[in-house]
Amino acid sequence: MKRASTVPVDYPDKTVCILGLGFVGLTLATVMADIGFEVIGVEIRDQLVAQLSSGDPYFFEPDLSTRLKKVIENKSLRVSKKIPKDCNASVYIITAGTPLDENKIVNLSSICNICNDIAEHLQDGALVILRSTVKLGTTRNIVLPILQKTGKRFEIAFCPERTVEGQAMAELRYLPQVIGADDLSTSIRAAHLFQFLTPTVVRVSDMETAEMIKLIDNTKRDVIFGFSNEVARLCDAAGLSASEVLSAGRFGYARTDLPTPGPVGGPCLSKDSYILAQSMEEFGVVPQMTLAARRVNEEQSTEVTAFLKGYVNELGEFPKDPIISLLGIAFKGRPATDDLRGTTAKPIFEALKKAFPQAKFWGYDPVVNPEAILQFGLEPKTSVQEALKGAHLALILNNHPVFAAMPLEKWSIEMARPGVIYDFWNNYSRETLCLPPEIEYISLGSHKFAVSQPEKVAT
Repeated sequence: MKRASTVPVDYPDKTVCILGLGFVGLTLATVMADIGFEVIGVEIRDQLVAQLSSGDPYFFEPDLSTRLKKVIENKSLRVSKKIPKDCNASVYIITAGTPLDENKIVNLSSICNICNDIAEHLQDGALVILRSTVKLGTTRNIVLPILQKTGKRFEIAFCPERTVEGQAMAELRYLPQVIGADDLSTSIRAAHLFQFLTPTVVRVSDMETAEMIKLIDNTKRDVIFGFSNEVARLCDAAGLSASEVLSAGRFGYARTDLPTPGPVGGPCLSKDSYILAQSMEEFGVVPQMTLAARRVNEEQSTEVTAFLKGYVNELGEFPKDPIISLLGIAFKGRPATDDLRGTTAKPIFEALKKAFPQAKFWGYDPVVNPEAILQFGLEPKTSVQEALKGAHLALILNNHPVFAAMPLEKWSIEMARPGVIYDFWNNYSRETLCLPPEIEYISLGSHKFAVSQPEKVAT
């Protein structure tokens, strides 16, 4: 039996145009269409338009495939390369990506292009919502002037995306939605729209406040992870176990509840600290803690590689042309995703290629498809066991549960000798592992516990 729509037939903002069908846009479009909105999704990439129009998502997200196919089949979501000429949407939601350029400056060209497209179709009374992560003041200083040139009456708000990959379809239905608008009527209108998705909305004073909330939310996570990685760095130097320091320190004592150290990347955390810093330039303020934490997270790749190079040099018999296996290519493993944007596997891979120029590199990820791993520059393997067999050096790069559950003692028997397993995520206790002779397990934050570790390794 068909589930009744949650959006009334006579709701004035029932038709919504979502521009940019990346992770943020496609999940939002699918959920809105599924609860009764009439959604027009705009995506400029021809291949993706065809793929999405057949109900096939181009990235992995739990529950997305089934629900996308449903809304495409019942035509509550239509995908187009451009805003249709007969578009009757009363709401436009901008969800374009905002990548950094080579100078770590946010690129807002997609936002500008989309705003120009909206301007050509804008009707009096429309509501325009910016949802992308942007530099402070972008809604007012870039989006608003483009639309004002039309001479049309419209309302504008900033309502940031807040979901995490791997949980987006569920989180869109319960996470509080921040509403940033300059006037009460716009704020209430945007709040009404989002309350069909989630029971809680938080209306704030203006658009800039909502923009800042998004930047602070993501930057806070980067800073906290950065401090955990600094703890690992300190414990490596002092000959202590970061895993023990953190797990024992947090047990029954929430005030030191720090996350496990490990690589920090992804499409948000790898860039939003820089967007915040760029936002503050006109105010003459440098977010020093923010940028220091980002540097700690970024330097981890070269620091670990320098340690491993020094360590294997001490082994004597470690080959000049080793097989190096990278386990976990997506930027994170919990919740699972196949997203390679901002993955720290890339800088780690680049650092390893410089340190071991004659090495052969393999790759495995539980979610990323083999073709993407091949394009990444690695020879894809179909399982963890296959990726370990014959490898001289294996690195666990992300925190997917499969890497914590593998029978490491059994599978490591088939590694080359001498062999090294380096675990960025401290999945195992070195003290309780019983590995074969000449196979060593080393984890981030416990470098001094490595048997063959020299007293000092240049990093």
